[in-house]
Amino acid sequence: MPGVRILAAQAFSRAAGAPLVHGNDIRLLKDAGENYAAWLDAIHAAEQTIHFENYIFHSDNIGWRFAEALISKAKSGVRVRVLYDWLGALTETSSRFWQKLREGGVDVRCFNPPRFDSPLGWVSRLHRKSLCVDNQVAFVSGLCVGQMWIGYPERNIPPWRDTGVEIWGPVVADVVQAFAHAWAEAGPELSEDELPAPDSIPVAGPVDLRILGSVASTAGLYRLEQLITVLAQKTLWLTDAYYVGSTSYVQALRHAAMDGVDVRLLVPGSSGDLTFLRPISRAGYRPLLEAGIRVFEWNGSMLHAKTAVADGRWARVGSSNLNMASWLGNWELDVAVENVEFARQMEEMYLKDLENATEIVLGDKNRVRPVESPAGTGAGRERRRLRRSGGSASRLTASALRVGNTVGAAITSRLVLGAAEAKIMTSGGVVLIVLAMIALLQPLLLVVPFSLIAGWMGVSLLMKARALRNTSMTHRQAGRNSDQASGKEDSQFRKNHCDPSPGTDGEPAGQEAGKSAQAPSSGSGDSADPAKRGDHASETPHEQNDEPQPEPLHQQKEAAIAPGSQASG
Repeated sequence: MPGVRILAAQAFSRAAGAPLVHGNDIRLLKDAGENYAAWLDAIHAAEQTIHFENYIFHSDNIGWRFAEALISKAKSGVRVRVLYDWLGALTETSSRFWQKLREGGVDVRCFNPPRFDSPLGWVSRLHRKSLCVDNQVAFVSGLCVGQMWIGYPERNIPPWRDTGVEIWGPVVADVVQAFAHAWAEAGPELSEDELPAPDSIPVAGPVDLRILGSVASTAGLYRLEQLITVLAQKTLWLTDAYYVGSTSYVQALRHAAMDGVDVRLLVPGSSGDLTFLRPISRAGYRPLLEAGIRVFEWNGSMLHAKTAVADGRWARVGSSNLNMASWLGNWELDVAVENVEFARQMEEMYLKDLENATEIVLGDKNRVRPVESPAGTGAGRERRRLRRSGGSASRLTASALRVGNTVGAAITSRLVLGAAEAKIMTSGGVVLIVLAMIALLQPLLLVVPFSLIAGWMGVSLLMKARALRNTSMTHRQAGRNSDQASGKEDSQFRKNHCDPSPGTDGEPAGQEAGKSAQAPSSGSGDSADPAKRGDHASETPHEQNDEPQPEPLHQQKEAAIAPGSQASG
């Protein structure tokens, strides 16, 4: 059994790309009433650093409340950093909001604004929602900063439903590291002394956690979700705001349900942020329902939470939706929790949410029925296998994927379609006919945008190719300089350690001195003077060659043992 546990731990770590960190504590926070209050308390108590990243900072009452708190701490000497997403803030945040923060001493950066050399680079967004204070406490959630999460009581609009967590312990270091990684994408990196080591943060409790700091194209959370779906034995309860399951993920959910696992999916209902997409959302329910998966639509205000709980032991809370944009395109941040007590709290919260939801069931007219009891499921029945699968969503990106799936199903006749899908087919058919008519009657309306986009992308590719060539040339030149420097150092080393002592005609000075001592004295009286002989021997090489050439090693060895080698001194 210990070996099995080790293998399981390795499987989770490798699938997620994140280690399991022991010795932490965690608190479940429901909705903005609990999350915002905890965030502001931590900000007010900050003494050293505040690291705050979020997809959207609305410049409304709530946004300005946070701005004032951040500015106040910055003026008191706390290092405050705020990272926001360009697309998320494009229409929701005024330039005055960011100006006030910067003027107040807050270090503000924008993640991934459009660049001419990267026409499609804007697709990857910073969808994270995290707050770290003093490297001691961290918050991870699905909440942006805005009034809609609080609601509008004067207009009888309830708050958005969302979930977050507060965590303490060594795992906070991983949250800080995740922030630092994203921060470096928008400017200079944080200094090493600002990044805490896990062993520098004291143990806070018995909870085991993983920080899933996903970046574009890594798919760590996707692999982990697949693994959890495969390993779940009793329950798998999911809450998601913009669910568009991939084919493989839907198949994994269906197989789990057909094996007897109680699989449930809670998604936004008619009160979603894009209500006209409800028919599109419902179009993907059928493959799930046919497999015995129970699908629920939220009856309250917008459901924005992104959570999962499995087998009463494992849970996830964070910013990732169950769609390819979150799995592959965005920078996301989630907390995976392996703790029975926390999983129990998540299950209780889920069942409470189902009391305010409507269960979708199969019927001749796609009828629905209210939730009677969360217990019981017919997942053990034998069910047909379907080749096509889909999902539900409330955003335009999700709807586009759903339309594509439905159109493909209609053309290939591989999925039985109903009234909800008929609406999509009608809309899709009308759009295609309109585009065809425009292409025939006014082709420039399509050709000009296409030409501009193609030209932009072409210039971008040329710029990148030039940059790559310049980088390659720089590396080659650096390599040549390094080789030359190495050659000079080697030559200097050989001169210092291997060259013979100065002598005549390249011979060791000791040998030259010996020859001079044996020469007849009749030639000159000076030659018999040992001191003068030494002076002559030392000056001769400079007269013949300014840079003496190194001798072969065997000659150097002979010079080292030659008789009279001390005479040159």
